[in-house]
Amino acid sequence: MNGRELAAEGVRVEESLLHLLRDRLGLLGSKNACEQGECGSCNVLLDGVLVCSCLVAAGQAEGSDVRTVEGLGAAGLHPLQQAFVEAGAVQCGFCTPGLVLAAYDLLERDPDPDDATIREALAGNLCRCTGYTQVVEAVRQAAQAREAGGAR
Repeated sequence: MNGRELAAEGVRVEESLLHLLRDRLGLLGSKNACEQGECGSCNVLLDGVLVCSCLVAAGQAEGSDVRTVEGLGAAGLHPLQQAFVEAGAVQCGFCTPGLVLAAYDLLERDPDPDDATIREALAGNLCRCTGYTQVVEAVRQAAQAREAGGAR
């Protein structure tokens, strides 16, 4: 979990990875919204693949590398998180962790995406506050900063 070995006892068969993260491990970045994989608020990286943690059984994560938004910045904000702040892409904050992880996943695959590619990569994330313009700007800024300074 976020680069550390972690064990959870008594995981129930019906328990989702989302509930394990929030209720047992205290990692509150992944949000519980639709529980149907439609909103992206619970996004995590599971063995490097962006998934909706509400759709993953907790037991499926056994032996896997799980990365949550809390695991992005080792000491302080990750450059992508900082770009979200600077671009005003953080409003109420509910959807922000899922958007940040979707953007992180995109930039790992495509370090210099155009706006259409950014919008497509974020299409699985619902936000009622930002209107997405600031979010696209934040991803663009993070990509430019990464290219200029090599930040990951």
